[in-house]
Amino acid sequence: MAQVVHFETEVSRPLRAWSFGVNSHLDRRVAVHWAQHMPDSFHARFSALDRSYRYTLLNRATRPGYQAGILGWERAPLDAHGMHEAAQSILGEHDFSSFRSAECQANHAIRYLKRLDVSRHQNQVHIEVTANGFLHNMVRILTGCLLAIGRGDKPVSWMAELLRAQDRRLAGATAPPNGLCFVQPSYPAEFEVPDFEASKANPWHP
Repeated sequence: MAQVVHFETEVSRPLRAWSFGVNSHLDRRVAVHWAQHMPDSFHARFSALDRSYRYTLLNRATRPGYQAGILGWERAPLDAHGMHEAAQSILGEHDFSSFRSAECQANHAIRYLKRLDVSRHQNQVHIEVTANGFLHNMVRILTGCLLAIGRGDKPVSWMAELLRAQDRRLAGATAPPNGLCFVQPSYPAEFEVPDFEASKANPWHP
C-alpha cells in the first residue's frame, strides 16, 4: 500500500515531477504518491523503526469472485475474538522460531512484535501485524496458526505454547499469499515521512 524507496541523483527536478512525471512511465498498478529531499542519514530500509502488514480473509461459504487473488478465503466460520485473544499472548520481544520458514536466512529469530490485532468487518477478517522486522513467511505462518484457532481446531492457548516451543514443526500451515499486503514502514519523526494509514482521508501530496 505504501512502500518507501530512496535513491541518489544529481538531476534537479521539482518535487512534483518526481511523482506526476514518474507516474506517467509506471505500470497502472504502481503510483508514486509523495517525494521529498532527504538527509544523507536516511535509508529507506535501515532507518525504518517498524513494518506493518495486513492479511485480509473473506470468511463465507463461497469463494471470492472479482476479488480472487487479492483476498484470502476461509469457508468455515471464524471466531475473530478468540483469534485476537490468542494473538495478544505473543506480543513483545521473543524468539519466533516457531513462525519462520525453513528457507529463512535471518541470523536469529528474535523479533519485537508490537501489534497483532484480529477484527471482523462483516464477512471479512483482518489480521493487522506490526513488528521491528519479520522472518521469512512469518506473517503467513502466524495467520495459518490463528486460522486453526479461529476454526476451533486449536485452543486459544495454543499460540503461547507454540511461541515457547520454538519449533516450526509444531505450528500450523502457512497461509496462502492471497490476502497478504505490506501496509507501510514507519520512521523516526525527524524524517517527516507521511503516515499513509493516518492520512488515508487526505491522500499524500508532493
